[in-house]
Amino acid sequence: MAQQSQSGVREVFGSRFTFVAAGIGMAVGTGNLWRFPRVVGEFGGGAFLIALVVANLIWAIPILMSESLMGSRSQRGTVGAFRDFMGRRFAWMGGYMGFITVGILFYYSVVCGWAIRYFVYAITGRFDSGADTAGIWDDFTTTPWQTILFHAIAIGLVGLIVYRGLKRGFEIILKYTIPVLFVILVILAVRAMTLDGAADGMRYLFVPEWSLLGDAEVWLQAFTQMAFSTGAGWGLYLTYSVYMRRREDFALNAATICSGNLLASLLAGVAVMATIFALRTPEFAAEAANSGNSGLAFIYFAELFGEMPGGTWFFAPLFFLALSLAGLSSLIAMAELATRNVEDMGLPRRRAVPWVVGVSFVAGIPSAISVDFLNNQDFVWGVGLLISGLLAAVAMMKFGVERARAELDDSSDIRVGAWWPTLIRLFPVMFVALFGWWIYRTVDVLAPDTWWNPFEPFSLMTLLVQWVALFVVMYALNGFLSRRVEPGPMTPEVGPGAGGGGPPGDQPAGGSGATRRGE
Repeated sequence: MAQQSQSGVREVFGSRFTFVAAGIGMAVGTGNLWRFPRVVGEFGGGAFLIALVVANLIWAIPILMSESLMGSRSQRGTVGAFRDFMGRRFAWMGGYMGFITVGILFYYSVVCGWAIRYFVYAITGRFDSGADTAGIWDDFTTTPWQTILFHAIAIGLVGLIVYRGLKRGFEIILKYTIPVLFVILVILAVRAMTLDGAADGMRYLFVPEWSLLGDAEVWLQAFTQMAFSTGAGWGLYLTYSVYMRRREDFALNAATICSGNLLASLLAGVAVMATIFALRTPEFAAEAANSGNSGLAFIYFAELFGEMPGGTWFFAPLFFLALSLAGLSSLIAMAELATRNVEDMGLPRRRAVPWVVGVSFVAGIPSAISVDFLNNQDFVWGVGLLISGLLAAVAMMKFGVERARAELDDSSDIRVGAWWPTLIRLFPVMFVALFGWWIYRTVDVLAPDTWWNPFEPFSLMTLLVQWVALFVVMYALNGFLSRRVEPGPMTPEVGPGAGGGGPPGDQPAGGSGATRRGE
């Protein structure tokens, strides 16, 4: 059941600021600091940014609004929210969305462990002038006890925060750490802009190649970055919305979170690329941009701290502290999503969190041992997030987009216009374009000769096998999930034991048989 205080009153975020701060923390992650700087310059600089803003407006904001409505009204995690909005036969969709994000949780904890380890390296002066950053990276990632240890530290630390719940745990942590993260990013960006030669990096990021606005791949890359970065379709925002106050402006909150996420990306982009262009040749910068996410942050960028005044003792610790905070803030949301779903099935938080932490630790060990396995999981579940976004849109269409719009208007300060229902209805078209492009790119670029091999890390078959396996499991468990999740304010009453032992039905929540407790 929804988390309650000892007085029995449902816990909610203390203010709009703390809710939005948590939402921004959910969205801002390691990808803001390493993927965004790499792709924005590669795909047109300012032109890419224009496409990214459009992607946020027509994809991210509508889906975040949908998730927020589902979480706040159902007061359940992903499984219960889909059951109550669509009917009992569709609980599997919530399970599908939830597990895709949990699959990311398993390896993302390892990535957070990397960031924490590099913060320790930084505060001990490891990145001095002439440091062999490639050697440091290889030594660390090929030493299993280290990668497993820091994976355990990351998931254990997050588990302690989530264990304490909303008021004594993640709310109080996030309302301070997110402002601190932005202060750090501002300091790093300002320092980068003061370096001689930083203007080349700024041009790389912001000067538009206008002709590229007609390039379909630029738009597809922008939509991809948006989908992976904002948290739209992950179910994380749905989970935090369980604790949303009754009257919130859904559109304003979603837009603020997307804007905060974009600001964090821009600050990180300036900090990283301006520094690289200022301290090294354009050839080095191009090599760094093509080195992949981990190579850019942990090898190429780390190499530059020893050449920067104050870099070894101040800016290196600051950068890896920012990377750690960004990663941990997103990891908190993922762990809370898993915990929320387990709690909904009747297990109290004090028992649910140890299970989530234990399973996450064990399931993350293969990624901690093998970077290739981690990259495969990042590929499979990262692309799978597009499916999750589609499921959120389908839930709104099954519930009724105009009906959902009326629910949004009921709590919003500003009325939601016709743009939201229109974009939700267009979402399947956008999904087909983006998802189809990813499949084409997988077959034509990433694994053209081995697309059929499920053991190839970036093949089409590895995607299909794992997605289909998850679908089969969740669909088979649909009845169990639907009955096991406790009834909420919107669960249709279908007789004794509604939400638990009553007969299955297709009536979406909120109809004539719905209860609305706890509002």
